[in-house]
Amino acid sequence: MQRNDHSPDFHHLLSFDFDGTLHYPGDDPAVSRAFFSQLIRIRRDYRAAWGINTGRSLEHLLEGMEENRFPVDPDFIVAREREIYFAQPDGSWSQDAEWNARCEREISTLFQKCAPFLAEIRALIEERTGAQWIEMPGEPAGLIARTDEEMDWIVSEILPRVPQGSSLGWQRSTIYLRFGDRDFQKGSALAHIARAWQIPRSHVFAIGDSHNDMEMLTLDVAAMIASPRNAVRDIHEHVRQQGGFACTQAHSHGVAEALAHFFPETPSR
Repeated sequence: MQRNDHSPDFHHLLSFDFDGTLHYPGDDPAVSRAFFSQLIRIRRDYRAAWGINTGRSLEHLLEGMEENRFPVDPDFIVAREREIYFAQPDGSWSQDAEWNARCEREISTLFQKCAPFLAEIRALIEERTGAQWIEMPGEPAGLIARTDEEMDWIVSEILPRVPQGSSLGWQRSTIYLRFGDRDFQKGSALAHIARAWQIPRSHVFAIGDSHNDMEMLTLDVAAMIASPRNAVRDIHEHVRQQGGFACTQAHSHGVAEALAHFFPETPSR
């Protein structure tokens, strides 16, 4: 992969969800070459930094990028919907140590406080659904439902049970759900990067297709927001209500369409 120029003099910031937005195995190729053409043009003409904002772990995402032969690396990655990493000229990735440490510390403390609630939810799910509860290092609480409809029911049962005043939240992507702290998600991570690089909200673009993209697809974080045609209904409605761009094409073809919409061939100076 071509390494990026990591000058801090970026004028725009582009944030892309990966699975279902940039990457779809049913397409050939899974990531449209039209997307990369638009991306390279916009990076050059608009002095834009770009990144992938995903629920995948860093290692899993890098595997996906390698499999799809990305011609240019992201300038940043938000992994597991909260961890921030920056690309280095030597091909390595350095984490935002302060942000990541604070994120993990806050989540660990929160899970200790919410242990009784999480135990209650786990018992409910295991008794009344076929969903699978997940606990592993770095992922203290999550679940996989059998269908979207089952996950809809689970979320409807969780909502009224959340302890009042708690910062407990969750990130959902179709049948997958990860519990976490409401203050650490795709949107807050993107806003943190924009502040670090002194990029105004008016110059931030974000696109995603699922519920875990909701927080970054808000005008408080990005003035330019979009959803590909395959996005779930809630995301389409959320984007439209804010005056965002609803693509007529799906997956990375829709991403290329959104980029052409927000970043014309001749940028205004």
